[in-house]
Amino acid sequence: MGTHVLSMRIDGELLERLRLHAAKRGMSVQDYVLRTLIRDDFDERFKTAVDETEKFYGLT
Repeated sequence: MGTHVLSMRIDGELLERLRLHAAKRGMSVQDYVLRTLIRDDFDERFKTAVDETEKFYGLT
């Protein structure tokens, strides 16, 4: 298994929120995001967020 690069564009407000959450845990933003992605419940939480977004925009 090799390594890959993930690049994201996020607005300033969201980045600041991520910085605050990461700082509370003594982590970098990159480490905080990575830990969030590897959480056991991430897949379930992500699917729920997608479903709610689709409902909001009337896609389902």
